[in-house]
Amino acid sequence: MNTRRAASTSLIWALLLAASAITLLPFIWLVTSSLKSNADFFESLLLPTGDGPLGIAWSQLTFANYTRLFADLDFARHLTVSVFLSSVTAAIATLACAMGGYALARHHFIGRRLVTVLVLGAILIPAPLLLAPGYQVLFDLNLLNSFAGLILPAAAPAFGVFLFRQATISSVPWELLEAARMDGCGEGRLFAQIVLPLVRPMVGTFLMITFLGVWNNFIGPQVVLQSPDMFPLSVAVAQLRGLYYQDYGLQMAGTLVAILPVLALFLLLQREFVSGLTAGAVKG
Repeated sequence: MNTRRAASTSLIWALLLAASAITLLPFIWLVTSSLKSNADFFESLLLPTGDGPLGIAWSQLTFANYTRLFADLDFARHLTVSVFLSSVTAAIATLACAMGGYALARHHFIGRRLVTVLVLGAILIPAPLLLAPGYQVLFDLNLLNSFAGLILPAAAPAFGVFLFRQATISSVPWELLEAARMDGCGEGRLFAQIVLPLVRPMVGTFLMITFLGVWNNFIGPQVVLQSPDMFPLSVAVAQLRGLYYQDYGLQMAGTLVAILPVLALFLLLQREFVSGLTAGAVKG
């Protein structure tokens, strides 16, 4: 029995290692490609072959692509813009959606059912259909070519409000709120010290979802912004692609720079992300 269990465990680990290798192979290819010159890009799949240790031409690897990105193409500015837009939008949207979801879940007011239906209806509207009316509203408010024109429309998405409504219903009991109110706790303190800690997994999950959505937003910045200096990283990476000449090593370096911050964020919030996704799956 022990031998059979050990064999099945070894098989499972072998399958997991094989799946991990397959999953990581594109990322490894991206890293190695970013260290190649354009001439060496198609010469080998991963590292260039040569007479060096392990049969690799280590001398042909170069950081010139990263030097060009930050010294010549001002990618540090685009990176800063992306971090600013993603962080500010994620923080504002998470707070606004948490308050809206809490109000819909645990407050009785006239028209609550209608507001809930409107929130659900707003989720069903495809985002591309809102580009033209959204542009008109931003034009009327004189918010074009400004960061506020990108942040404000994403400040309280309907999906987030409904998500926090469900999280509040499943995680914040009525009895706890009533007990806090009887002890003289105000609504602001109640929300900050009781509700938010109880829905913390959803806070981490929604923070990351919103951050990734804004970070990868490609169409919105091109519609709202006109100044190339204000473009986030998603647009700047796309502009590395030339019309008649492609510097593939430079494009891979730009892509890697765009991936690393969100990868670090996921590793930081992965526990909250998984907890938020499974919140409400088990009752009790």
